[in-house]
Amino acid sequence: MLDDWLAALLVTPGLTSLSDPAEARRVLLEDSLRAVPLVERYDGAVIDVGSGGGAPGIPLADALPEREVTLLEANGRKCEFLRSFAPPNVSVVWGRAEEQEHDRFGVALAKALAPPPVAAEWCLPLVAPGGAAILFVGPSADAEQVARAAVLLGGELVESPPGFLVLEKRGPTPPGFPRRPGLARKRPLG
Repeated sequence: MLDDWLAALLVTPGLTSLSDPAEARRVLLEDSLRAVPLVERYDGAVIDVGSGGGAPGIPLADALPEREVTLLEANGRKCEFLRSFAPPNVSVVWGRAEEQEHDRFGVALAKALAPPPVAAEWCLPLVAPGGAAILFVGPSADAEQVARAAVLLGGELVESPPGFLVLEKRGPTPPGFPRRPGLARKRPLG
């Protein structure tokens, strides 16, 4: 199933800029699966925010078949693609993070979604207290800025392995968050 998904991802316009199958496997599949031990630390349903072509949500749903996984995507055409490759434990939602129910999921994931403080504002409100937002990040990510944003959103940056920032949700989402669509990107927290 994952091989079919990867092959379709490479030939469907607008889903990835990658064209080499080996590189796509490394970046979209293997890198996504690095999050499995982090996701397993937290109970509850999982949401992949801004799922795009399905990474990391589809590989994680395949690796964790007992977990309910939601792929959240604002682009309808991408949602159609996701539905065609969604395993049985996956639901695809067409919408924006700011419009979703707060404090619902055990884990929210973001990979290549937005700058980390913006991704934190879109993900952390979706997570119930006791859960976590897990952000895939590059070496230039400003952990201190993300930590400040997390506090404003009812969370806390905890020790995270390289390539990730893990934000544990300590309390319910404060009133006013997430801010209206577009504002997080224009004026990032932190």
